[in-house]
Amino acid sequence: MKKIILCVFMAGCASVIPDQPTARIEFNAPEAYPEGIAYDSNADVYFVSSARLGSVGKVTPAGVYSLLINDPTFKSTYGVKVHPDGKRLFVCVGDANYSKFTSSETRKKMARLVGIDIATGKKTDDIDLSKLVPGKHFANDLTFDSQQNAYITDSFSNVIYKVTPTGEASVFADSSMFKTEGVGLNGIVFHPSGYLLTVSSGTGSLYKIDLNNSKNITKVATEQFFMNGDGLLLTENRKLVVVQNGGSDKIYELTSEDNWSSAKLSASTLVADRFTYPSTAAMAKDKIWIMNAKFSELTDSTSVPSNKFAIQHARLMPLPR
Repeated sequence: MKKIILCVFMAGCASVIPDQPTARIEFNAPEAYPEGIAYDSNADVYFVSSARLGSVGKVTPAGVYSLLINDPTFKSTYGVKVHPDGKRLFVCVGDANYSKFTSSETRKKMARLVGIDIATGKKTDDIDLSKLVPGKHFANDLTFDSQQNAYITDSFSNVIYKVTPTGEASVFADSSMFKTEGVGLNGIVFHPSGYLLTVSSGTGSLYKIDLNNSKNITKVATEQFFMNGDGLLLTENRKLVVVQNGGSDKIYELTSEDNWSSAKLSASTLVADRFTYPSTAAMAKDKIWIMNAKFSELTDSTSVPSNKFAIQHARLMPLPR
């Protein structure tokens, strides 16, 4: 009887809250610690980066991992996106924190945007971003607009770079609103209405940047801050997925009814899903999949490096209003 009463109050007996984790695509990639994820619908594979080894691999839905490229100069790879032409993969390359091959010449100094031919695994583009602004660098995530310009967040210098289709690089957005200690600007997405949305891990805020006027930067009004906010995924014009790690390890959905002047929480994953330091998100067919980066192991000197990692389905449960 107690179970029936509980069901009535919580969900009208229409559904039962799941107590098991969601589906995972597990794959073996020793010591890779993938952070970025992108889905290629043409080949039906996921591309994943490697914060530890600097490689880029691909994972089939059955969990078979293989290398796409392994370049020792990459140090670490983070955000990955399939180019709008469908033929290239673009990757944020640097040496921010966890690289096994870090060196004094590159640590917190290198920031590159690298293009890779999906069919051959050969490097097609290599744009140096580190000379655009002084100081420390961490090229973290990227997105493309409708004109095939790339926008890249630098989590240490807290600027957004722009790279044109011809490879011309510049600082697109720089604001005192972005400044913070540690890791700042992180996930970034392009909105078809003509602006960018980005999240700062350090401030927990979401920002909206006008593509026609990069000085027009506003903070999206939200009900809470997203400290340790990481990857972003725009699932439709008014819905944004925010990946949060650093202990929270949850995925949130925000909905905006005013063109992202403000947004409200509309759904989230459950504690029972047990994400392990989720980092980035990708849409595959009609489902959202999350890369479990497991970075907590890299800050624990007693941890044995993992061989197995998992891409996990994000089950977003509507929040009561």
